[in-house]
Amino acid sequence: MPPRGRPRPDQGVLDDVVEHLEASLDRAAAANPDPGRSAAFHRLSREQYQNAVRDLLTLEVDAAELLPADAPGYEFDNMAGVLTVSPALMERYMSAARKVSRLAVGLPQQPVVETYDVPLNLVQEDRLNEDFPLGSRGGAAFRHNFPVDGEYVIKVDLQTNYVDYIRGLNSPHQIEIRLDGRRVESFTVGGDVPEGGADAAASSAAHDNSSAPGPARGQMRFGAAGQRTQYRAPGAAPESYEGNILGSLEWEHYMQHADDGLQLRLPVRAGPHEVVVSFLRQLWEPDGVLQPRPYGFALAIDATPDGVPAVGSVAISGPYAQDGVGETPSRRAIFDCRPLRDADEQACAIRILTRLATAAYRRPARDRELQTLLDFYAAGREKGSFDEGIQLALERLLVDPNFLFRIERDPSRAAPGTPYDVSDLELASRLSFFLWSSVPDDELLAAAARGQLRNPGMLEQQVRRMLADSRATTLVDGFAGQWLQVRNIRTVYPDPGEFPHFDDNLREALLEETRLFIDSQIREDRGVPELLSADYTFLNERLARHYGVPNVYGSRFRRVPLNGGDRGGLLGHGSILTVTSYPNRTSPVLRGKWLLENILGTPPAPPPPEVPSLPERGEGGGHATVRERLEAHRNNPACAACHASIDPLGFTLERFDATGARRTLDEGAVIDASGTLPGGTTIEGLSGLRALLLDRREQFVRTVTEKLLTYALGRGIEHYDLPVVRGIVREAAANEYRWSAIIMGIVRSTPFQMRSTKS
Repeated sequence: MPPRGRPRPDQGVLDDVVEHLEASLDRAAAANPDPGRSAAFHRLSREQYQNAVRDLLTLEVDAAELLPADAPGYEFDNMAGVLTVSPALMERYMSAARKVSRLAVGLPQQPVVETYDVPLNLVQEDRLNEDFPLGSRGGAAFRHNFPVDGEYVIKVDLQTNYVDYIRGLNSPHQIEIRLDGRRVESFTVGGDVPEGGADAAASSAAHDNSSAPGPARGQMRFGAAGQRTQYRAPGAAPESYEGNILGSLEWEHYMQHADDGLQLRLPVRAGPHEVVVSFLRQLWEPDGVLQPRPYGFALAIDATPDGVPAVGSVAISGPYAQDGVGETPSRRAIFDCRPLRDADEQACAIRILTRLATAAYRRPARDRELQTLLDFYAAGREKGSFDEGIQLALERLLVDPNFLFRIERDPSRAAPGTPYDVSDLELASRLSFFLWSSVPDDELLAAAARGQLRNPGMLEQQVRRMLADSRATTLVDGFAGQWLQVRNIRTVYPDPGEFPHFDDNLREALLEETRLFIDSQIREDRGVPELLSADYTFLNERLARHYGVPNVYGSRFRRVPLNGGDRGGLLGHGSILTVTSYPNRTSPVLRGKWLLENILGTPPAPPPPEVPSLPERGEGGGHATVRERLEAHRNNPACAACHASIDPLGFTLERFDATGARRTLDEGAVIDASGTLPGGTTIEGLSGLRALLLDRREQFVRTVTEKLLTYALGRGIEHYDLPVVRGIVREAAANEYRWSAIIMGIVRSTPFQMRSTKS
């Protein structure tokens, strides 16, 4: 409006009208604040449950193994409106509570097997990250919680190729197992077998059992029966694994079972321990014959050298020969008293459960709530030990609605639709779940219990303390990962025929770059617009090679200046460029839509029904660039209006392919990375797009503020919230739109500190 070619006010007049209207709305909102009504029962998301267990019990659990994924709402998975509860979900919570409580208390248990799989598409030819020792390649690194003191078996399985032969047995390779950084065993796999027969599957290196972690329990043992598994093989592995050289039955057995002896049984003390399995780098490692890559269509159209073995999975089984519950961080967090006599047990149980309930409920436990827990304690104690009583009470605590839900109650006798301040304790929960995605800590709860949290100085002090805490990284993973949609990269699979270089190493590197970049922006309290203009990023050698950045070596990520290149800011991140592409090509439509929704805050209208898809070929079935195909698509009048605002923004990113690598050609034609906006402005490439967005920096900051307020409140932004958003942005402008100014503005805002009674 008005139609093209007809007289219209200039941009200055339009801006003045909008400013006048917004000022009028803001004055009315200030005179009659409407905080909206947050949900009375707000279930913890899966991520929040995991973090709450960690902070409550000092216990790391993988909630993805215990609970189903949460449905998103308004782009985020912490929205109260979609965090519903079903009978099936409650069964999962009950099962999780039993497992978590037994693990935390450390009760004796039957041996179980936990397996850690290594992705098939993870290339294991280099040191993977800082978790692995120097001079290593490939493998697996993870943190495993050993429930009690005892003996455990660590078993390594190697990857097999497409005919189920273990890869890379042509030459010897040394593999080692480390526990908390200390090597506990090493093996050799592959290569020639000494005449007379030796351990073809695995030969153990010499070891000193006295240095093994945990209590001394005798000699380490290998194999299920306590003996090394041996296979006699008559020479080196076959030169080809393509199935046409079968060899003897002994060879067949060897090629499929050469890793059977890669296991050891060792004593380990209870608690979390770092387990690392990796190969030692060699001066020379063969490429081997080409093998199909185990990755989607790549089974048929791609190949990878099969010259070195790779870890497929690591299984830990146990405990065997249990030697007590041990002293773990979670037991220290639970048992702040230890009864020496039966007469002391009740008082100690009351002390333990009162403290745990207060932390879990985010408020002092009421007498009847505490009595319920004590009843469960008594039932467990009657059937077993003091620890078993505490375990059963803890199991009950972890399924209590006061733990699983954030509950906010209206004041009694308040008129319907009346705004009111939430209590200090409720404010503490809002604050901790916003910044930490977890329960408040003791200091925050104490300030709330004293009624001091609303004091402006105290509130700012607590916010700054919480932002400096390591738990604030949830703003990166929880908020930014969902706002920017980069968490989706783990479910994106570029076509291996078009992009054979894309593997899980690159996938994780792309995600880590964005995570480290945003974390640095928040921790250094930079201005929000610098997300778009920053002239640095974080790279390791794998990602630097993908981007074409020289002189970056090793698996460690480090801050790298970009020196004015076309990578600066978020929009040059391969994670974003990958999730906004199709598997086989770029998509200016997806990228333009992403920019409108997540950067400019002006999402396009949904497409009309039965809109034809973009043709894969040009006219007559010939090759055509994406731009040429989109131009043909826009000839449809039903498509033209929306694409006029979407496509120009997306075109500016066309010099990056569907995995974020630079390119200059598309279907043999030189790429045109220019776009003409509906107002007639032409922008060229990422630099032109960045300049356009920085000219509209207030609009970008407003979009970020809306997204962050949505995440903080756990509900969608309504019309009555927009004056609050504008006010936060105006106040933050005086402080260069720094992250702390935006976050403090949200925490002090009416919708964050207040709530309306039910209408």
